[in-house]
Amino acid sequence: MIESRRAQFNAEFSSGKYQAFLEDLAGDFNYLPTFRVAETPFFIPQELKQQLVEACEEVCDFVRKPNFKAITQRAIDLNTDVPNEDAHTQFMAIDFGICEENGKIIPKLIEVQGFPSVFNFQFNLFQKIQNQYPFTSDLTPYLSGLNEQQYLNKLKEVILSGYDESEVILLEIEPEKQNTKIDFYYCRRDLGIPIVCVTEIIKEGDQLFYLNESNEKVRIRRIYNRVIFDELNLRKDLKMQFSFEENLDVEWAGHPNWYTRISKFILPHLQGKYFIETKLLSELEEIAEDLENYVLKPLFSFSGSGVIFNVKKADIESVKDKDLYILQKKVFYAPVIQSPDGKVKVEVRILALWPEKDEKPTLVGNLVRLSRGEMIGVKFNKDKDWVGGSIGLFEK
Repeated sequence: MIESRRAQFNAEFSSGKYQAFLEDLAGDFNYLPTFRVAETPFFIPQELKQQLVEACEEVCDFVRKPNFKAITQRAIDLNTDVPNEDAHTQFMAIDFGICEENGKIIPKLIEVQGFPSVFNFQFNLFQKIQNQYPFTSDLTPYLSGLNEQQYLNKLKEVILSGYDESEVILLEIEPEKQNTKIDFYYCRRDLGIPIVCVTEIIKEGDQLFYLNESNEKVRIRRIYNRVIFDELNLRKDLKMQFSFEENLDVEWAGHPNWYTRISKFILPHLQGKYFIETKLLSELEEIAEDLENYVLKPLFSFSGSGVIFNVKKADIESVKDKDLYILQKKVFYAPVIQSPDGKVKVEVRILALWPEKDEKPTLVGNLVRLSRGEMIGVKFNKDKDWVGGSIGLFEK
């Protein structure tokens, strides 16, 4: 959308350069991500950047309300309550569709999560883009005036919180099978922390341990949590020595409760020009006649599972737990990126970090997803190019 940058990128682009970019990305760990990495970054103009920042600040203001925990306690009651919850989330991922409204481009909030995203992958992705397109070094993916070292320092502050790298682990369910494991690899390289599966945790009393590469038992002081309970609850086959619901002597970098509190559960509470009309099914007074303009979503699902895009009255009536679903007005993404053969739609995720001592979250970076399909997501973009994961770049 920064027209001069788009024109320059498209003039320099070639399929050969894209392959070289992918080979560069795969070269760090002899592994190419299983998700599609898009050909291009998104060149974000100043006006859209300001809108994204303003919208994020409104979300952050709501999350900082003194009664926020009271507002979201119902979400915890409906899910798993993990002990030793901290005062506030340490991570936020705030997703916006880039839409058109009254002839103007505007970001619309799609979802917000109190959970980590691919912070380390995005950091390295920008470096790979610069290798192929040196002119992008004049731009930045970072927010709040941060440079790349300050971004990495803020990430270390949140994840390590002063502990030795060996005392902090990245925790996941079978990490080698996860779609985002490239981020885990970069996290281990950039921060020095080990990647540990939930089945590898050793529990002694209320303390947790793991075995390092020398087969030595190491005490876990802090957990960088990447476990999604949606997946954990389905994996009855996992043999674990500990339970998240136990009172454990460990700190959390991303306490699990925040994934539940800061979720689609808060969308009905957000009002304003950047927010979409959203209602809990349990609070619907009547079912709208124009359901073709709405999307039905479960409150607590990951990666788009359970979403009904073409809603029918019977879909709403068949929902038993109406406290667990929302009806959200559809928004229409504007095709704003000019590819060599048509225009592409965009979703921008703003990444925020909130160290325990800070008064408020800091907007630090972003990721971008490009789509030619009806919706953002792999199944809507099969066998297409200029789609997939990327990064947004701002003028410095």
